Amino acid sequence: MSGGNTVVALLGDDGPLAKAITGFRARLPQQQMAAAVAQVLAEGGTLVAEAGTGVGKTFAYLVPVLVDGRKVIVSTGTRNLQDQLFHKDLPLLCQALGLSVRRALLKGRSNYLCTHRLRLAVAEGPLLPARLHAPLQQVERWAAGTRTGDVAELSQLPEDAEIWARVTSTVDNCLGTDCSDYQDCHVLRARRRAQEADLVVINHHLLLADLALKDEGFGDLLPSAAAFILDEAHQLPDVAGHFFGVTLSARQLLELARDTVAEQVNEAPDMPWLRECADDLVKAVKDFRLAMGEGMRRAPWSTLAVAPGMAVAMESLQTALQSLSEALALAAQRGKGLEGCARRVQDQLQRLALFGGPREDAVQWYETWTRTFSLHLTPLDVASLFRQHRGACDSAWVFTSATLSVDGNFDHFNRRLGLDAPRGLQLDSPFDYGTNARLYLPEGLPEPNAPGYTEAVAQAVLPLIQANPGGTFMLFTSHRALQVAAAWLSHHLDRPVLVQGSAPRQELVTRFRKVGNGVLLGAQSFWEGVDVRGQALSCVVIDRLPFASPGDPVLEARIAAIRRDGGSPFTALQLPQAVIALKQGVGRLIRDPQDRGLLVLCDPRLRSKSYGRLFLQSLPPVEQARTLPEALDFLRHLAPQSETD
Repeated sequence: MSGGNTVVALLGDDGPLAKAITGFRARLPQQQMAAAVAQVLAEGGTLVAEAGTGVGKTFAYLVPVLVDGRKVIVSTGTRNLQDQLFHKDLPLLCQALGLSVRRALLKGRSNYLCTHRLRLAVAEGPLLPARLHAPLQQVERWAAGTRTGDVAELSQLPEDAEIWARVTSTVDNCLGTDCSDYQDCHVLRARRRAQEADLVVINHHLLLADLALKDEGFGDLLPSAAAFILDEAHQLPDVAGHFFGVTLSARQLLELARDTVAEQVNEAPDMPWLRECADDLVKAVKDFRLAMGEGMRRAPWSTLAVAPGMAVAMESLQTALQSLSEALALAAQRGKGLEGCARRVQDQLQRLALFGGPREDAVQWYETWTRTFSLHLTPLDVASLFRQHRGACDSAWVFTSATLSVDGNFDHFNRRLGLDAPRGLQLDSPFDYGTNARLYLPEGLPEPNAPGYTEAVAQAVLPLIQANPGGTFMLFTSHRALQVAAAWLSHHLDRPVLVQGSAPRQELVTRFRKVGNGVLLGAQSFWEGVDVRGQALSCVVIDRLPFASPGDPVLEARIAAIRRDGGSPFTALQLPQAVIALKQGVGRLIRDPQDRGLLVLCDPRLRSKSYGRLFLQSLPPVEQARTLPEALDFLRHLAPQSETD
């Protein structure tokens, strides 16, 4: 029996999974994808597979990988999926299939406790801000017993807690083989487990950091893999742009200053001028931020470089880094910690120099927050870079997601990643959208750029929310529109209104699920990854077509580059990206065969513009509710029968 036939049988109604997993049923699209993955594992090459919600793509690629037995790296877009694959799906499949496969979970170094930096933080003692004392004690207690050092184990502290930056390492501040804790390093142990494993679960950030040779990683692990499976692959082009570029942030600069002080206390207490140089750098960073102006912005660097006072702030920052560099050059021989700081300051001087003049092959841009900032150099085109780095690994590649195609083909995705004529496989969702879902396009709404558009959207969907026996999920293309809608709905609804930013994302989703008939409002990151099944999410409202903001500096530069080459930025870039983003949002509605719900797309351009057809064709095969009464009637019938009798 060939590999393809084998995996099809394993995923069949008479296979071991059906016997071992309650509720498992054979799905033809899942079997088709599994056979395609088995084929590319056996023959090599590249497969791009779009698997609609409900296909079961996770099992469709894991079963062939487990049966194949060679070393495979599975990369995901999020740490949540990474953890689910490793802790839930893989143990379940290995048990059901009776296979003993060495598995490893590998995350980026910032996900692991650094015992050296923990000691430095403890040694700082009273120098630490008082707000960090209690979290540091929590970390100390956990550190005494952890075997993996994975910070996710300490669930009492949020993953963005301030203390983590003090007790984890980065590529910049890791001492490597010079560290006294090197043999007991949690990152090193995780990499050793990955080297010895047959199947390694990582994430795109880690994969791309290593492809870009930025030493997040695991050295010779990539070339040793027979295959790479990249789930949530629609995220790759944007993630690749970040990792093939350069960033210099206030956080990096301030961490260097802080680490210099900590290492001076530890290794050179008789060199107090190091602290003075570090303090000068802190002041220069703060002055640089002040020169950037107030507010939160994301814009081309060229617009800021000529601003009043910016040249002076730039020179002061460069001078402070240079002074610290000279001081650290004298102190480096006193210990490995100070030697590491000396290397880091040189690297940051080189990064700052990249913003001394214009670049043709990359986008220079900046981002500001209330008290901090970052400078970015992002390649205009990642396709050639990704192709070059991927070519160093003689492996089979599988790219999969629920949203990769536009207008029935993968041309846009393939072009952005430089994939040359890969095999394509498009598998529609097996869910019965015709019976279980309806699409409603409200009439009479103004154009999306008209004043009062968001209030008009809220008013148009209010009767739908009130008629819905379950929960309503509203997706917005901007945080400003989200806040406007939240304020309006809070005054017109007697249901719980849950708003992104008012609590951590997972907490909001949990509350939304528990309430059962609430309204959850989200933007950007909420367009994907929200998985609420059953009546708790039975209506999805999308305020407008998700075209990326034309003011985004990276998009703006790429649009200009396409125009210079004689192309159409709208058809080559903006439209296909918006179609993929819409498909992600729409995918929140039906998550289970029993789910039923109403999809509401509010943007009048779906009817008035010729490109509206492309968006509608990208949707699952769902019937339209032509009028508001039809939509209301469909919603009312979603209630359990006992409630409607």
